[in-house]
Amino acid sequence: MSQSSDMADLKRRMDGAISNLKSELGGLRTGRASASLLDPIQVQAYGSTMPLNQVGNVSVPEPRMINVQVWDNGLVSAVDRAIRDSNLGLNPVVEGTLLRIPIPELNAERRQDLVKVAHKYAEHARVSVRHVRRDGIDALKKAEKDKTIGEDEARSGSEEVQKLTDKSISEIDDIVAAKEKEITQV
Repeated sequence: MSQSSDMADLKRRMDGAISNLKSELGGLRTGRASASLLDPIQVQAYGSTMPLNQVGNVSVPEPRMINVQVWDNGLVSAVDRAIRDSNLGLNPVVEGTLLRIPIPELNAERRQDLVKVAHKYAEHARVSVRHVRRDGIDALKKAEKDKTIGEDEARSGSEEVQKLTDKSISEIDDIVAAKEKEITQV
């Protein structure tokens, strides 16, 4: 495998960690209702864990309300429990197979909790990026040991992997800083 395709693979994996962070942060609410708020929620259904949007229809009828129309009557209590246990501070109101979820105002304490969660998500993304960096550097060391690349090539490759890592970590920091600003904005 060529070094440029290895770098492309490392970049793809680091970008994957960043896009995962973006979707996790999309689930952190900022006081406005959004269908993506419920994306991280997993429901115990049919003997396995499924994303909420695979057991019901999520809609936003008004700015401070989310509705979940559950398709299977037997899953209503599982969906209700999953939303309550999601650590998002939401309390659904069950009306048959429809769950109405009012979005409460964010108080200062809840905003700080959300900021902590955002930082936790960001740290997971940073760790993922560092794992990708380690894999890349290990592959370079192995290639150098196997004499498929020279010492200079290994050193320049390591520098390139580090630059890619620094760029990804910087992007993660920018994303979480923007989210923190969005959360703390009253």
